[in-house]
Amino acid sequence: MLDAIKVIILGIVQGITEWLPISSTGHLLLFQEFLNLQVSVAFLEMFNVVIQLGSIMAVVVLYFHKLNPFSPQKSKKQKKLTIQLWIKVLVASLPAAIIGLLFNDWIDDHFFNVYVVAAMLILYGIIFIFVERWRKDKTPKYNSIYQLTIQTVLIIGVFQVLALIPGTSRSGATILGALIIGTARGVAAEFTFFLAIPVMFGASLLKLINFGVSFSGNELFLLILGSLVSFAVSLVALRFLVGYVKKHDFQVFGYYRIIVGVVMFAIFGIRMLIA
Repeated sequence: MLDAIKVIILGIVQGITEWLPISSTGHLLLFQEFLNLQVSVAFLEMFNVVIQLGSIMAVVVLYFHKLNPFSPQKSKKQKKLTIQLWIKVLVASLPAAIIGLLFNDWIDDHFFNVYVVAAMLILYGIIFIFVERWRKDKTPKYNSIYQLTIQTVLIIGVFQVLALIPGTSRSGATILGALIIGTARGVAAEFTFFLAIPVMFGASLLKLINFGVSFSGNELFLLILGSLVSFAVSLVALRFLVGYVKKHDFQVFGYYRIIVGVVMFAIFGIRMLIA
């Protein structure tokens, strides 16, 4: 029962932080340090990735009509635009998919630790603040997701590769890339949501394959519970972010990232000195 409560908390953290550009990995590491789930290290690593499936389903549910090229409510032109949107999403997914498949284990071995996560939180927090101030008086080039060209989405996809380093934030990296090339904030956020579908599904599938099917009954229950909570909370987080970017920029997330990064350095640094 205690582990179930901890997983509910982690599902809430995942559902909120996956879509806000503040790094779900960093927050899960921070919370897990204090919650201390009674599971194996291998299961915990897999759990952190696979509960993202709940977050993916939230995007599918909220944007089902927009993402469905076969909807009878759409005109022929709208169906064509939807197919083109999926092509752009897949093109933008290629860089991270290729680099991830080739170097995923190497990246985990060399970069998956709390100090790298904390450093990336701070670094990209600073970049968010800088980029938002730099583009403050600039008029966006792309005010609709359908205006994005193959070249622009490929650039966004290259930025997504940066998120392979833990603590960067997948949504944060892609939103930054979209902002830098002149995309409106709302369009940047929305394209990030759609881009998550193949990327996060692929990452979750890869982790499941590597872990195997040797779940205990309790582990399977915890995984399903975490995914369901992540799904429910993601519905709220997605709606919040869509409403937020209509009136505000992303600087507040930059400051928040810096604070969390400093806190992580302090907590784990002190713990290392004491040990």
